[in-house]
Amino acid sequence: NRGILYVDEVNLLDDGLVDVVLDSAASGVNTVEREGVSVVHPAKFIMIGSGNPAEGELRPQLLDRFGLSTQVSTLMDKEMRVQMVLDRMAYEADPDALVASAKPAQDKLMQKLMEARERLKKVTISEELQILISDICSRLDVDGLRGDLVINRAAKALCAYEGRTKVELSDIERVVTPCLNHRLRKDPLDPIDNGTKVLLLFKRLTDPEVQRREEEAKRKKEEAAKAAASGARPTGAKAGAWGGLPGGRR
Repeated sequence: NRGILYVDEVNLLDDGLVDVVLDSAASGVNTVEREGVSVVHPAKFIMIGSGNPAEGELRPQLLDRFGLSTQVSTLMDKEMRVQMVLDRMAYEADPDALVASAKPAQDKLMQKLMEARERLKKVTISEELQILISDICSRLDVDGLRGDLVINRAAKALCAYEGRTKVELSDIERVVTPCLNHRLRKDPLDPIDNGTKVLLLFKRLTDPEVQRREEEAKRKKEEAAKAAASGARPTGAKAGAWGGLPGGRR
């Protein structure tokens, strides 16, 4: 499979198959045992899965094995829809001709990916950004460290793909949602989806204006609490002493 394992309707996999996939992913080998056949072979792969969450949820152990996730929605742009229809019709009419017409763009993309793989060895990420990544995962109660690792790797991969050698804050912002969206615990009563939660927290931790407003609101709250505490009891009264009925003092 050249290192790629694609599973359609991955959320509907039988538990036995899920166990096989998990064992192979963890051990790096796959064991096939059937009537008179016993074969063990290496199985280091990247797993790609698709499925409709409305038809059933993935087991947490398997869900955690996916590095990134994305939601596929209906294409609304009319020009892109028309182009997809034309491409499909062209493929049905002459598959080889369509493949040949797309080959230059595919070759260009392949070359860019090969250069990015070589450049990835030189990509660096600052300790400050690594701390930010772990802080985000901690505040969102992400189980384990796989979320931290995936964000670091995805940010470096994006940086290498775009021809750079140093990860920037914008790289973290672009990858943090697909890396963590599927790792958060789902609350059916929460009106905010997981992706929005991740972005809101990222803005809180990185936007100076948001931090300034939060600090100001926190300071005002503390000042109001101090004012209420100082005016609630007579001068010299001990902590916990009764201060009388409200409005009784003049």
